[in-house]
Amino acid sequence: MGSRTRRIPRLSVDTVAECLHAALAAPSIHNTQPWLFRVHGREIEVWADRTRQLSNLDPSGRQMFISVGAAIFNLRLALLARGRIPVLRLLPEPGLHELAARIQAGPTTVPSPTAGVLATAITRRHTNRRPFQADAVPWPVLDDLIAAAAAEGARLAVADPIVRDAILSLTWTADEVLNRDEGYRAELDAWTGGQPERRDGIPSYAYPPQDTTGRLPLRHFGPPAAAAAFERRPTLVRLTTHDDTPYDWIRAGQALQRVLLTATTRRLVASPVNQALEVAELRRLVSGHGYAQMVLRIGYGNAARGTPRRSLFDVLAKETSVSG
Repeated sequence: MGSRTRRIPRLSVDTVAECLHAALAAPSIHNTQPWLFRVHGREIEVWADRTRQLSNLDPSGRQMFISVGAAIFNLRLALLARGRIPVLRLLPEPGLHELAARIQAGPTTVPSPTAGVLATAITRRHTNRRPFQADAVPWPVLDDLIAAAAAEGARLAVADPIVRDAILSLTWTADEVLNRDEGYRAELDAWTGGQPERRDGIPSYAYPPQDTTGRLPLRHFGPPAAAAAFERRPTLVRLTTHDDTPYDWIRAGQALQRVLLTATTRRLVASPVNQALEVAELRRLVSGHGYAQMVLRIGYGNAARGTPRRSLFDVLAKETSVSG
């Protein structure tokens, strides 16, 4: 007698909402939140929203796709933590890069303890642009972050003091180059500050203070709220990929988010130090082997206040349907 195929259960409306809220909590370049979602029964499509791409800073869409990749990872993780195997297809339609992924809720499963721990970190992870403690991050913890990146097909390299100082010097140079560009400043102004009720962009409370040591090249979003001494020997890590295509950028975003959530579970905080990657000539110098997609400063610090997020209504496509 033939065996019966077990029917894969549907997703409830509540589960879909919970998973999408997890995706919305992902980090994005200047908190642009450049994503849209379509739900078709058990399948969720993740789209890159070109209307939120930074055309001056990010003309290729690299940072937009990294942001979308981070949202994809959160969505995968939320499904897994709720007992469903996520079945992922990246760039499923050749030539249609805006359709970044299709994720199906597959068969039921018992989530691993690691998945549960990472999922609880989603709402606790916030970019922290303030000073970190001087304590060095132990190598066993750094090894965990390296393994997290590798699990998503990327490489995380910890900068030694010579490389760290070189990256900081290149970042200072990049910051000067960028700030001489009126288009860059106008675009940055459009995504910073604003009214308290705004649900995207970088609010003034998230600006970094002025570094009294003059050591760190902090991105100048607007007038700093105060001055503070930053750590003199920051821990910097580079996230790189083997190639430099939209597929690699999305993979890098997933790796970035796994690294950030792993860091959160280890009581670490992080902030991007990406200016040198936004100037093509300097990005090549930072990359080394492969293609640098992100530079992070990590360490121990106080919890930061999260930046606002848009509502599900704003990011759901009109064709969405949970039934089926």
